Amino acid sequence: MTFFTDEQTILFVDDDPQLRDANLQSLDLAGLAVEAFADAANVLPRITRDFAGIVISDIRMPAMDGLEFRAAIHKVDPDIPVILITGHADVPMAVRALQDGAFDFLAKPFAADHLTSSARRALAHRALILDNRRLVAAVAEVDSPLIGESASMTRLRETIAQLAQADIDVLVEGETGTGKELVAHMIHRQSRRSGGALVAVNCAALPQELAEAELFGSDIVDRTTGKLGHAGRIRSAHRGTLFLDEIDTMHPAVQAKLLRVIEEREVQPIGAAAPEPVDLRVIAATKIDLMDALRAGTFREDLYYRLHVVKLRIPPLRERRSDIPQTFAYFLDEAARKMGLPGFRIDDRTRRYLVEHDWPGNVRELKNFAYSVVLNLPSDASRAPLQGEMTLAERVARFEAAVIRDAMTACGGDIARAMSILGVPRKTLYDKLGRHGISPKDYREGASGRGLRRP
Repeated sequence: MTFFTDEQTILFVDDDPQLRDANLQSLDLAGLAVEAFADAANVLPRITRDFAGIVISDIRMPAMDGLEFRAAIHKVDPDIPVILITGHADVPMAVRALQDGAFDFLAKPFAADHLTSSARRALAHRALILDNRRLVAAVAEVDSPLIGESASMTRLRETIAQLAQADIDVLVEGETGTGKELVAHMIHRQSRRSGGALVAVNCAALPQELAEAELFGSDIVDRTTGKLGHAGRIRSAHRGTLFLDEIDTMHPAVQAKLLRVIEEREVQPIGAAAPEPVDLRVIAATKIDLMDALRAGTFREDLYYRLHVVKLRIPPLRERRSDIPQTFAYFLDEAARKMGLPGFRIDDRTRRYLVEHDWPGNVRELKNFAYSVVLNLPSDASRAPLQGEMTLAERVARFEAAVIRDAMTACGGDIARAMSILGVPRKTLYDKLGRHGISPKDYREGASGRGLRRP
């Protein structure tokens, strides 16, 4: 994943052909893209707000000198770095230019490594400027709380819109922090039930002795207060949506009663003489594979298949790394607005941490990190050594794994289609799948919407 991919070019301006050629050669030998010019007039048409490079200019030049040139550049974009080259007599002038916004100045004669070092710093600075502008623009274009343009996220949003209209029960599967409750809210808001309530229940937080009363309600009169029991979460979701988070933690006895609700669309509160009908949609969520719980005997098989009309898998961040910059920018903007702070700007260390961290806490962890950046609080990015010390081979392997995961998601785990997308033979693909620990079956059961039926 890269933040900025446009080629960065150095525009070098000096009217002295010998000095111009010598410096051009130094920059070229350092592996930097450079173009040379004898005067400023021919360079100005190249200067736009989208210009990805930097300018290095001598101060003493006929027609338009370096200071006038710098001022003209900064009228177009004050964030384009300009490095000035000056003789000893012009050092005070160059210092004033530095105070006025020049990026750096080099006094003649200077060593070639000083020139390339200053140029590299200026190019890195320009890249960060454009990265931040691009992120701000991306935030402005966000029209869904599920952020990202990867194939898996585009497909997930499309499937959510389709499921919302189908009005059937849904099983949402995703790791901690991927946004399972957010998906439930999106399905509810886009459905015909949006006028009703979405009642969320965290099954893991329900004590076993209170779970039945909390879910199914109670019609028993309290002897102390004389008041009738309470409606319960299921009845409260009548004509709306019931969201059961971490359903894998639900006690087996409660699972049996829930099965009746799902099968018959009726609920019998504690103490009630007869069940009463309920009109609701059930969205259940789990951070584990329920088949594992089923095999372990902690989850009912009949309840599993009642819930598993359609399974929606939310991909973790590590499988859609290209979405991280835009998602991070969204949370930075949200944090800045909430804190009443000015616009944000990421630095190179933060950028590298975003790219190289695995984000086990997914979107929730990314959001917390964004808030810590806005508040300038200590974080893992500043405390721990960066994983940026990885070798080139390790970086390539990580990128390759992300590309393969994106392809497997896009084709629903179909090996033949993945071979076509990636342009590799079957044996090569299987070798790479094994090397990166990627299983095609994990993607065949993803958010495909297969088995979707209208009521």
